[in-house]
Amino acid sequence: MLDIESLRYDDRGLIPAVVVDTETGQVLMLAYMNAESLRISMDEGRTCFWSRSRQALWRKGETSGSVQHIVSITADCDADALVIEVRKDGPACHTGAESCFFQPVYAGTAQPGFTYASLMELLRTRRDAPVEGSYTSYLFEKGLDKILKKVGEEATEVIIAAKDRDRENTVYELADLLYHAMVLMLELDLDPDDVRRELASRHVIDKKVKQEKMV
Repeated sequence: MLDIESLRYDDRGLIPAVVVDTETGQVLMLAYMNAESLRISMDEGRTCFWSRSRQALWRKGETSGSVQHIVSITADCDADALVIEVRKDGPACHTGAESCFFQPVYAGTAQPGFTYASLMELLRTRRDAPVEGSYTSYLFEKGLDKILKKVGEEATEVIIAAKDRDRENTVYELADLLYHAMVLMLELDLDPDDVRRELASRHVIDKKVKQEKMV
């Protein structure tokens, strides 16, 4: 562990801190800390920053309730900037947005990397603004019974491919199953965070030794 006395603050005694959602990897905000606010953050396990405008300490969420519970704090290679992973109780931005970073400045030609969040957003768009010829829009139009039928069919295809130990086909069928499961989640107004929280809370019981242990 790096001793916090080794951190390099600027001439105002501040160090920038990038706050990241530990569950999604989304950048939530950029704030500043001084030695006192960093120590408070570590002692209390929740973010405390230095307000440059008010020239005072401020604990994130002290008025809004959107507290950030600290998972880890990591310094960069020069020890002059921090990344803080958090679990958040609410939006990071004072506007009510989940992240302070939501205003597009430039869109390059490089294709963005795949994320489950971006796929979920695309599926949500196809549900809320149906597109003619879209398979996803078709599923939502047909409703729950059709979606459930497809989930069942794809689960069966996964079983068949896995039983044959066909790695390539199993991956293909798992992707189909995951896609249809995400459509089902949206049909039922579920959120990936609901599933993520359930997985995070689970314990697996080894029935042979009757011992409870983490995944």
